[in-house]
Amino acid sequence: MKSLQNRLGAVENHVKNNSITVMIIGLGSVGTYLLDYLVSRNDEAVKVVVVGRNRDKMEKNVNIVRVAALIRGLNRTVIEIQDGVELTDINSIQAAIEKHSPDFIVNSSRAYPGLKYGSISWNNIRAYGIWTPLAVRFTKNVMEACDKADTNAVVINTSYSDAVIPWLKSAGKAYPDFGSGNLNHLIPRIKFAAADILGVKDFWNVGVMFAAGHFHDVCISKEGQTEGVELPLKVYYKGEEQALDHNEIFSRCKIAMPVDTQRNMMNASSNYDIIDAVISAVRTGENKRIFTPGVFGEIGGYPVIIGYRNDKLDAWIDESVFCYEEMNKTNRESMALDGIEDVKDGTLIYTNHLIEKARKAFGVELPKKVAFEDIEKTAQFIIDEIITPQLAK
Repeated sequence: MKSLQNRLGAVENHVKNNSITVMIIGLGSVGTYLLDYLVSRNDEAVKVVVVGRNRDKMEKNVNIVRVAALIRGLNRTVIEIQDGVELTDINSIQAAIEKHSPDFIVNSSRAYPGLKYGSISWNNIRAYGIWTPLAVRFTKNVMEACDKADTNAVVINTSYSDAVIPWLKSAGKAYPDFGSGNLNHLIPRIKFAAADILGVKDFWNVGVMFAAGHFHDVCISKEGQTEGVELPLKVYYKGEEQALDHNEIFSRCKIAMPVDTQRNMMNASSNYDIIDAVISAVRTGENKRIFTPGVFGEIGGYPVIIGYRNDKLDAWIDESVFCYEEMNKTNRESMALDGIEDVKDGTLIYTNHLIEKARKAFGVELPKKVAFEDIEKTAQFIIDEIITPQLAK
């Protein structure tokens, strides 16, 4: 694929010409929420193409979004449906990309739809990394199709990007540019907590600099603690740094949330945030900060700037507060707690601790290493030996 900077340049031209196409691959709950948010922009420059296999299902989701938005007077968005696309068929994905020439591609597909994997893994093994072969299963097909189509699109992945994007990059494959969710779910909690501690109501004036991997998104959100890991965090109010106790902040991040697909409102919002950051950077000329997992093929999650440098639209890890080395070290600690020892040379390496926990909890023997060519086999093993028996209980 072309470099991200070159593709951002193509997107920039379309934004300036008010002709922006967003392609959503997989119109499940994440995709449908995202469609709703994009339509609610009321931006005539934006067209959305939804892509999947079943036209009837997609059409129902599209219709409810269009009607609901128009009730609110917010429907100026053209929506097109591209059916007949099988995520196991790279050529059909490629054909859809070539037909519509999107500026953004959001991969919201799931190898096992309708299931929150964490509902099985957190209580049993306190780790999410076990599902990585499932998360990468369709993503690798989408990215191969993007590569073959030589797309100019910015690509966003929605499923466990902390490890999925690095896995693809380490295998020498095309990989998504940004990941949604995970780290980004924790930032608002921190802002609400800090505002509460400071005793201020304008939580939107609270700024956060933070980096962490997926484990800490879950652990802090569910339990309000960091499992003893010191995380890089600074909090600001109206631009001034605040000396707040980090443990107190994290303890207040434990807030009640639904555990079903309604949670995907956050993931869809994270996708929207990335798209909006690119469009806004072009329209305003101002730098925009996002928080994103797996960015540039890095393990874990980082703050990232989208904006102009050297007179070109670009994206880069924000090291204005914490250096890359500090953030990378923390991310690797976080991902190890999530069961991922490393991702290198096209191979996912599980921790010995995860392998032992899976043996005790599920009675299965995970491989220590999963080579790229074994993704399909391992994903099916996880479905057959873990998911199916757990759902049958």
